[in-house]
Amino acid sequence: MFVITVLSVWTSVHAYVLWRVWRLPAVNTPFAHRVLVVAAVFLWMSYPLSRFLYHWRLSPVARPLEYTGTTWMGVLFLLFAALLAVDVVTAGGLLLRGTGSALRGWAVAGALVLSVVALVQGLRGPVVCDYEVRLAGLPAERDGTVLVEISDIHLGTLIGERWMARLVDRVNAMKPDLVVVDGDLVDGNVHEVAPLLPVLKGLHAPLGVWAVTGNHEWYAGIDRSVQLLEDAGYTVLRDRWAEAGPGLVLAGVDDLTARRQFGQVDHPVEKALAGRPAGATVLLSHSPLKADAAATSGAGLMLSGHTHDGQIWPFGYLVRFAYPLLGGRYEVGGMSVIVCRGTGTWGPRMRLWLPSEIVRITLRAGGPASAPPPDRPL
Repeated sequence: MFVITVLSVWTSVHAYVLWRVWRLPAVNTPFAHRVLVVAAVFLWMSYPLSRFLYHWRLSPVARPLEYTGTTWMGVLFLLFAALLAVDVVTAGGLLLRGTGSALRGWAVAGALVLSVVALVQGLRGPVVCDYEVRLAGLPAERDGTVLVEISDIHLGTLIGERWMARLVDRVNAMKPDLVVVDGDLVDGNVHEVAPLLPVLKGLHAPLGVWAVTGNHEWYAGIDRSVQLLEDAGYTVLRDRWAEAGPGLVLAGVDDLTARRQFGQVDHPVEKALAGRPAGATVLLSHSPLKADAAATSGAGLMLSGHTHDGQIWPFGYLVRFAYPLLGGRYEVGGMSVIVCRGTGTWGPRMRLWLPSEIVRITLRAGGPASAPPPDRPL
């Protein structure tokens, strides 16, 4: 049902864009229509076909086809959003009859320009976003502890060894006290990421490298993904807690979105936080869900990812319906929540307006968690 739903949406969006572009003056000729149909069919099948080719171990053919398909995915979304905006303004062409075609032409041109901007931004390296969080229960000697969070790297066929090596060098150069990998290190194929183990092992910190699973680790095979993380030397927190050091507890849960998709109905946040020793507690949860349960259970800071903050504007407005904590810093029941917008990208190597990020947090001892910025209300 999931595959049928995805393919139905994919096909419907293609049909809508083709329908709205069909009678634009620039392409309103029989030859142009034939080119449009051939291009639409090729682009429609490019990404699904690439997945089959990878399954059949035909990577040399699959990789360029996947890059084409994922890039088209981003361009298609921007075309769809721009043309839909015109249809909303003109009531589907009933208003502004004399300018509807011109508006659609400008919408297509604008979407293509934004696609170029998104490609440039998506290929840039992640920026560093700094936060300072006061944690009740953090010992005075832990004041100033630096934690670096990376999330949603999506290593695999599009993001590989060179990119990850540069990231490892950047994180190590920050000299953090501990590093957390907050899910979706693997995109969808552990086989593609396994050769990167020497690079992954290069990530280090005095208090260790800690990890939780994301939904893509589940899609790639949860046991194989966890084994890869452990082989890299990372401590994987699966619905449990552990002490990073005296007075500082890290807890982590397997991805809450994947649990829901796979029909697991339980209380992982409460389980992960139960029975922990006194001190400050940081919860790692790939999906920014159940923050209220984490706050009620006594966590002082929750670190998440998953949403990519929408990745390509204005997709974030849709993502917010499922994940109200979309990106940045929030306050929930006296607990700070920081949602990383992703260190890498999923699908299109594109980002519009908000770049990928590395989150660096300085932990401060004593007092309540500081308030979120006013532009990120709950």
